[in-house]
Amino acid sequence: MVEGPQTRPLQLGSLTVDIPVVLAPMAGITNAAFRQLCREQGAGLYVCEMITSRGIVERDAKTLGMLQFDPGESTRSVQLYGTDPYYMAEAAKILCGEYGVGHVDMNFGCPVPKVTRKGGGAALPWKRDLLEAILRSVVKAAEPYGVPVTCKTRKGIDDDHLTYLDAGRIAEQAGIAAIALHGRTAQQSYSGQADWESIATLKNHVTIPVLGNGDIWEAADALAMIDKTGADGVVIGRGCLGRPWLFRDLADAFAGRPGQRLPSSGEVAIMVRRHAELLAGLMGEQRGLTDLRKHMAWYFKGFPVGGDIRHDLGTVSSFAELDDHLARLDPALPYPAEVLGRPRGRQGSPRGKVSLPEGWLADSCGLDLELSGAEIGVSGG
Repeated sequence: MVEGPQTRPLQLGSLTVDIPVVLAPMAGITNAAFRQLCREQGAGLYVCEMITSRGIVERDAKTLGMLQFDPGESTRSVQLYGTDPYYMAEAAKILCGEYGVGHVDMNFGCPVPKVTRKGGGAALPWKRDLLEAILRSVVKAAEPYGVPVTCKTRKGIDDDHLTYLDAGRIAEQAGIAAIALHGRTAQQSYSGQADWESIATLKNHVTIPVLGNGDIWEAADALAMIDKTGADGVVIGRGCLGRPWLFRDLADAFAGRPGQRLPSSGEVAIMVRRHAELLAGLMGEQRGLTDLRKHMAWYFKGFPVGGDIRHDLGTVSSFAELDDHLARLDPALPYPAEVLGRPRGRQGSPRGKVSLPEGWLADSCGLDLELSGAEIGVSGG
C-alpha cells in the first residue's frame, strides 16, 4: 500500500469513510439504483439526490419519494437544501429520526439562475448571519441522533465576491464535521477549470476536514488534487457519469493497487444491463428503462457504435428492447482513450453576471429575508 495522506480514511464526526471519496448528489442521477451501482464498484460515501427542506417538512409526496435506499447502504446519506434555519432543522430531525439517515450534507453551491436570483444556492453564503444560523440549527437538530453534518459551497458569487473562506470559518465554529469546496464561482457555473488552489487555501484556513470538488475525471486526478491541495478527500460528480467503475479505480488508487484495464464495449454493455436491473427494481421496468435513456450517451461516449444504435438505445422502454439493441454492439471495441481525462456532463460557458435579488450585495445580513422562493429542487453544484 502506498503510504501518505491520500490513504487515510475520511473522518466525519463519528462516521468513518474508509476510502476518502464522496459521490456528489446529482438531480435525476444519484437515485438508489445508481448509488448501488457505484457502490458495487468501490468504497466511499454515496449521497442521495438533493432534497428540499420544505418538501420534507410539508410531507410532499414527490420529495419523500426520493428518500429511497437500498438494503446495502450501511450509511444513509442525504443532501439537504434550504434557506430557512427552522425548516432545515425540522427536516434534519425527520431525516435522522424517521428515515435512519446517518449523514446530512447541506448544499450552498447551486449556480442555477432561477435559484440564485431568489437568494438560494451559491448566493446564500454572502449573507453570513443566515448561513451561520442554518448551519447551527441543523447541527443542533442532528446532534441527539449522533449524526454528523457537512456542507458544500463554491468559491463565491464571482471573483469580486468570494465567500468560501468566511463560509469555512463559520462552518467550523458551527460544529460542521467537514466542508466541501467546488473550486469554481457561481459565475463560472461548470465552465473553465476548477481552481484547486482555492481548495488548498481553505484547507490551510480551517481545522475541520476539507473535501475537494471539481475536474476529477480519472482516479489520477483525485490523487493529484489531494497531493496539490492537502484535502482530506474528494467529491466526485460529473466524472462518474456513464463510468461507475471510476469508484473501482479510485479505490485501487487510494489503496496503492495497480489500476485495472478499462472496460470493452461488451463490458460496458453488461454494466448498462446491471444499471437497468437496479432501476427496474426501484421504479418498475418501463419507468426504470425510460430513466436509463439519459445515461446512454455517457456510457458509450467515444465508442464507434453508430448513430442508429445510439438512437435506439436512447429510446428503450423494456428489457427486450435493451437486450436487442445491446446485442447489436461489437463487444470487442476497446475503451476510447480520447475521452479519458475529458469533461463529462454539463459544461456551458461562464455567465456574464450572476442573477441575484435586488440589493443582495449591499450588505452581508440576511436573517430578516424571506427566501422560500429559492427552494427549488435542482441539482447541487
